Amino acid sequence: MNAYGTGPEWRWEWPAPGVGRLRLPRWDATAGLAVGPAGALLIDAGASLREGALLRHAAEQALRERGGPRRVTHLALTHAHFDHVFGAAAFAGAEVHGAVGLDTALTRTGTLESDAVRHGLGPREAGEAADALVVPRHLVSGEAVVELGGERRVLLANLGPGHTAHDLAVLVPGTPDVVFCGDLVEESGEPQAGPDALPARWPEALDRLLALGGPDAVYVPGHGAVVDAAFVRAQRDELARRFALS
Repeated sequence: MNAYGTGPEWRWEWPAPGVGRLRLPRWDATAGLAVGPAGALLIDAGASLREGALLRHAAEQALRERGGPRRVTHLALTHAHFDHVFGAAAFAGAEVHGAVGLDTALTRTGTLESDAVRHGLGPREAGEAADALVVPRHLVSGEAVVELGGERRVLLANLGPGHTAHDLAVLVPGTPDVVFCGDLVEESGEPQAGPDALPARWPEALDRLLALGGPDAVYVPGHGAVVDAAFVRAQRDELARRFALS
């Protein structure tokens, strides 16, 4: 969870057909979108209710342009940091997914609110988002599949602990496969190990991430530009060195 300054404008990139990603301003967090004939899955929800509403508008506009479903039907939250979850209440009616334990982590709204204010979100915005925070009803212990119609089947994988105790990755099969990593991988800054990180387990989580996507997948970090498997492997090795792990 980082504040990297002003990010790019609101513009979807499409690393694979029907698979979008958006670099949100201010904290440069990533939101993802997987589109099928009957549904659309959003990955992460932004850092405030206002950002969540803007993200919903951007997603719905992208869906209209591609002739997909009219709204986001599913929301996957990769981990319990404010810049990825505080906009979730903007997606009314969406089925919300997260790793087992994320529901409990998100009840600690006081910690999330104080973290948001410490990283620059206004106290009023942080309080409103904390009060409206959405808790996932669909909890993933190993892997789960979200059906979006046709051949679009998205895999949710509980790969943590690592960056947090409840890290979820999202694999969208296609040409190429696209893996949304959450903050298990960061490109626009050094991976952040806060008080809720488990550094000794993080390299193992990245091993599982690489096994999930394979050598030819596109990997979408929680912050920054799209990367490849070699970048993820190098970051895995650097984390092991940083925390003096074998």
